[in-house]
Amino acid sequence: MARLNDEVGALLQEYSDLLLLTGGDAYRARSYEKAARSVGGHPEDLARLDAEGLQAIPGVGRSTAEKITEYLGTGRVAAVDALRAKVPPGVREIMAIPTVGPKKAALVHRELGVSTVDELLDAARAGRLDDLPGLGARTAENIVHGIEVLRQGGGRVLISTALALAEEIAAAVREASGCERCTWAGSLRRMRETVGDVDVLAAADDSAPLTAALTGHPLTAEVLGSGTTKTSVRTTRGLQVDLRVVPAEDWGAGLVYFTGSKAHNVKLRARAVRAGLKLSEYGLFEADGGRKLASRTEEDVYEALGLPWIPPTLREDRGEIEDALNGELGQPVTEQDVRGDLHTHTDLTDGLAPLEEMLAAAHRRRWSYVAVTDHAPNLAMQRMTDAKMLAQREQLQALQGSFGRMRLLHGTELNIDPDGGVDWPPEFLAGFDLCVASIHSAFTLDRAAQTRRLVRACENPYVHVIGHPTTRLLGRRAPIDADFDEVFAAAARTGTVLEVNASPERLDLGDELIIAAHRHGVRFAVNTDAHATVHLDNLRFGVATAQRGRLAAEEVVNTWPLQKLRRFLKADLKRAPG
Repeated sequence: MARLNDEVGALLQEYSDLLLLTGGDAYRARSYEKAARSVGGHPEDLARLDAEGLQAIPGVGRSTAEKITEYLGTGRVAAVDALRAKVPPGVREIMAIPTVGPKKAALVHRELGVSTVDELLDAARAGRLDDLPGLGARTAENIVHGIEVLRQGGGRVLISTALALAEEIAAAVREASGCERCTWAGSLRRMRETVGDVDVLAAADDSAPLTAALTGHPLTAEVLGSGTTKTSVRTTRGLQVDLRVVPAEDWGAGLVYFTGSKAHNVKLRARAVRAGLKLSEYGLFEADGGRKLASRTEEDVYEALGLPWIPPTLREDRGEIEDALNGELGQPVTEQDVRGDLHTHTDLTDGLAPLEEMLAAAHRRRWSYVAVTDHAPNLAMQRMTDAKMLAQREQLQALQGSFGRMRLLHGTELNIDPDGGVDWPPEFLAGFDLCVASIHSAFTLDRAAQTRRLVRACENPYVHVIGHPTTRLLGRRAPIDADFDEVFAAAARTGTVLEVNASPERLDLGDELIIAAHRHGVRFAVNTDAHATVHLDNLRFGVATAQRGRLAAEEVVNTWPLQKLRRFLKADLKRAPG
């Protein structure tokens, strides 16, 4: 289940969209959009706040606070329901299509009578959007592509959504009488970027109390099937949860069986068969006599198969079994390896928390260093100026030592222009400890142009990190079209770090591109791109993605001690002209 704050933030964002969709005041809609971001990023649980506490959240006024209070008390907001009633459900679905949004959805509904995604797809393909004001043939192409992106999701949800749901349900099952152990398995335990359903595994002699805990949970909307070893439900969020119960002595075998991908498990079972054995969720057995050889722990099962334990994030049948047999599996990076974050934002631009709050939250994570990287001026909506950035630098310098031994680095997130240029001249860029450069616009340039702009950014001596390199937003925006092998070669050649952005909406680079980049000898940084203090917790998703990309700690620069990191950043600047 989503955090309450995220849930309320999503509701306020929907209200903002509905206001625009129904012709409401644009300024009022923007104010609710701002409130939605503030509420979602607020670190304190809304349920603990009174009206005064709610209005202390930036962007939340009396009217917004009243709507939040109404939702907390009733689970509904009358004003939102009233606007929903004015808009056909299909039009609301149209708003979710990448590149569409409420204004275009309102336009096609008003001018063409389009009320469903299928009708919009037909209209775009038939050229009926070409003559609408502000649209045109290129926009129609983007809408068709956006519908394809949306449908490729196939009902899957972000890993953060699935994990929050799994944590809540597993906690309830653990409290059930007789439950000895409980956790999640499947694609969620492998930490895939999106999840189609949630597998929960528990150990108990009697499954009945555990089953009751699931079927009676407030999040359960429908029981799809129930038996002694497996119960399936559909939750109020539409996600299916399968609870499987095994005896405690078979816990390890159950975890192996229900965690690995189908292909990984097929190879394990084939290995067992070749050894005259049989592998199931209840253990590894002799095929003839049926004697159980291993089942209590995962390590026992893998060892009995002649393999070292393989981390869950690697169990995809991408060579991990062969590497394990050859002693080449390595030790993947862990969250404990990370010494600091090289990409964070404050309320100086589009972040939600003031500088000192972000630094305090980073310090609570016991990091050795953190970089503050607010947006640069070419992203005009952020209203950055030279004076604002220099004032922030002075503030950081004054705060050095205020957070124990954690060192405060001053950076910026530059904008990679369509031609590959970035904000600020070299003499200004030279004053930063590090510069992240990212694409924030012109997502539809052709392959050659996108490749050139990224390569040129890598070649800029003041760019240390390329942020969220493909620009994708999972389920909302496809990656840009670029020759990433050429980009990776340029990054390796110039010593430019590529980011593994830990935001669960991005996870960019993704695991397969990490593997491809690693072959070129690229260095990486796992960063949160945090815009609120709670976003720092997203680090675990970035680390999991790095693990899936087979990265070891030494290949991730923000696992390095500060002195080594500083030497690396300064060495990069030796490529500066002159």
